[in-house]
Amino acid sequence: MTAQPLHDRETLLAFMAEREIDQTTHEHPAVFRVEEGLELKAAMPGAHTKNLFLKDKKGRLWLISARQDTVIDLKAAPRMIGSDRLSFGNEDLMFETLGVRPGSVTALGLINDVERRVTFVLDRRLWEAEVVNFHPLTNTATTGLTQAAFRRFLAEIGREALVIDFDATVPA
Repeated sequence: MTAQPLHDRETLLAFMAEREIDQTTHEHPAVFRVEEGLELKAAMPGAHTKNLFLKDKKGRLWLISARQDTVIDLKAAPRMIGSDRLSFGNEDLMFETLGVRPGSVTALGLINDVERRVTFVLDRRLWEAEVVNFHPLTNTATTGLTQAAFRRFLAEIGREALVIDFDATVPA
């Protein structure tokens, strides 16, 4: 039996409120894949995300957060981020480290990774976006944060992003 995460949606949003990290959360039907939420997202300002929870051949865990239209080549990504061959992490490991289930993977889940087991990789286009949108630990809502608020959130949880330009050409 996997232990319950420290934070769920309610306590995540309370954490942000206590630290005066401004955010706007929009309720919506559950969205499991980027393509499913395109109409919902069209009405929300900012960059929308896709998030990949990965494990490399050596057992290191990775969370890649990118703009929803960014192509992530899992064969080229190891060279870009400094990992071994990547595959998707399983549901139990995802819940154990980030406190989320498939369809709800989010950079905001790093609040639950108190042991710092997951390396956070952020698409440069998200790092430069004025507003970023992530699930607040559940796929029935989207939370928008200004870039300053998102960076403040990362600082408050003691995390830094490895910023990668996934659009750059990588030598083979």
